[in-house]
Amino acid sequence: MKYIDEFRSRALTSRLISRIRSVADEGREYRYMEVCGTHTMAIFKYGLRELLPRNIRLISGPGCPVCVTPLEYLDRAIAIAGLPKVIITTFGDMLRVPGSSSTLENERAGGKHIKVVYSTDDALDIANRNTDKEVVFLGVGFETTVPTVAASIMSAAKQGIHNYSVLCAHKTMPEALGAIMAHRDARIDGFLLPGHVSAITGMKPYGFLAKRYGAGCVAAGFEPVDMLQAILMLMEQKRPIVEVQYKRIVDPLGNRLARKAIEKVFEKSSSEWRGIGKLKNSGLRIRKEFSRFDASLKFRVKTVRPREDKSCICGAVLKGIKTPVDCKLFGKKCTPADPVGSCMVSSEGTCAAYYKYGRR
Repeated sequence: MKYIDEFRSRALTSRLISRIRSVADEGREYRYMEVCGTHTMAIFKYGLRELLPRNIRLISGPGCPVCVTPLEYLDRAIAIAGLPKVIITTFGDMLRVPGSSSTLENERAGGKHIKVVYSTDDALDIANRNTDKEVVFLGVGFETTVPTVAASIMSAAKQGIHNYSVLCAHKTMPEALGAIMAHRDARIDGFLLPGHVSAITGMKPYGFLAKRYGAGCVAAGFEPVDMLQAILMLMEQKRPIVEVQYKRIVDPLGNRLARKAIEKVFEKSSSEWRGIGKLKNSGLRIRKEFSRFDASLKFRVKTVRPREDKSCICGAVLKGIKTPVDCKLFGKKCTPADPVGSCMVSSEGTCAAYYKYGRR
């Protein structure tokens, strides 16, 4: 197949659904976690839950980078934005994520210099055009976006740009999935892995999920045919293994050049995941040799102790223990127009997906 509409084919979808129904054991429940928020949105958009047999349950996972960014990071970014001669640059989905007492959007409305960019190149360009100011890029995301941030830091070093830095909150996916499987309430039979992340990492980092926890893994694309085929592949595994459905994009060995750039600029570190907690070796921090581009070291700011809304259950949603409709705030106090939790803010957030497509 060559064109995107072929991966939305009604005929192929019907054949895959028929095959899934014929393979499914009516006496058991299948619980598969779609890790990525883009998968969650596509599942709702194309009505895949309604097409699948009732004993196949799709559970949303922690693959929304905005959703798992901790309050402390937002509070620190807002505090840095309040310093004189500082420009914060960020992707747009970070603007409305609630901090302890404000959002970047509110701070921008109040006069802070906060600009939405579409790439790290845009942020570097702003730094080049504003040499009298410090430009800080908010580095949030998984392995998909980290190579571009690494490239921006190497580029700044090569060009001698001294007024550019990154406030880093990058995270790596395998450790979070391991933490979910290690949780006493975990009931996951397999994972639909994010195709774009897997295109960078390759499949080796996920091997422990199959070997240690008995959870099969399939790196899946984002169209209906992709996801249904990935589900079928999980169901047909004789034993838990790691496979690739998204072969038009994902090489099992990943992208060596992208990983080389990441390893040059970043090193592994513990990281706080909103709603999940601190996970060992699940984050990336800027290496010592590039520390002049580390905004957390360049700007010493004081922040208050983060204050979470105790009524919000984003943490349980991100771990697949509960769904948004279990939350008493969902669709009432917490809406996309006025979000309480981060899962309602991002276009990839589980709560946002349930609100847009899944309300009853």
